[in-house]
Amino acid sequence: MENHKIVVRRATSDDKHYAETITLEMEESAKARGTGIAKRSAAYLEKKMEEDKAVIALTEEGTWVGFCYIEAWEHEKYVANSGLIVSPAFRKTGVATEIKRKVFELSRLKYPNAKIFGLTTGLAVMKINSDLGYEPVTYSELTNDEEFWKGCQSCINYEILVSKGRKNCMCTAMLFDPAEAAAKVQASQTPKVETVVTPAGELISHRHRHFKGNFKLFERWVRFKQSVLLKTRKKKDDGNSSDSKKSILSIFFW
Repeated sequence: MENHKIVVRRATSDDKHYAETITLEMEESAKARGTGIAKRSAAYLEKKMEEDKAVIALTEEGTWVGFCYIEAWEHEKYVANSGLIVSPAFRKTGVATEIKRKVFELSRLKYPNAKIFGLTTGLAVMKINSDLGYEPVTYSELTNDEEFWKGCQSCINYEILVSKGRKNCMCTAMLFDPAEAAAKVQASQTPKVETVVTPAGELISHRHRHFKGNFKLFERWVRFKQSVLLKTRKKKDDGNSSDSKKSILSIFFW
């Protein structure tokens, strides 16, 4: 790849001509990884651009580099930064991190009180999320909006999600809670205080405070979980699913 200067910015309606290219790359990337994503049409991405709910990366010459968009659920109680994709020619350049940072900032600007969440199979994305303040959570801590979960129907792993009662799948759920983040800032200024009271009178616990330091351990856990789920699906397809394997799967909650 040549040394191009890359600009990461909020997408506008003038960027709609990139939508078809982005959609195709999303599908190809999912196939290459052997995992699935919620499919979105070019028209859907164009609407996100028009609504100022997307971030795009381009070279100064106008070559498309990367993209990510925002979705709001449950009357803006939850927000998802979805569809992160980078053109193959520009991967491993650090642009994905900048796109995620920009779309995270845009989400905080538009929905300051919303919990920001994501579902991903990519360890690189999990690391980026962790650096932004996300924590791994159970699926039960995500939105209950049925429209969000309908988006998973186009994923090749949807059968796993359904078989696990929507409590677990190949993806890892991660969440940024603005109230908890504010409490952590306050706690860092008063380190002896173990419990913080928010302005709403709620007590915030710090059950995930050591997550960043244990990311390597978490990475091994994710790989193990995905391996078990894939093996179980294969055995089910072969008609040889075992009770012992099901019992192992029952320990997974993320």
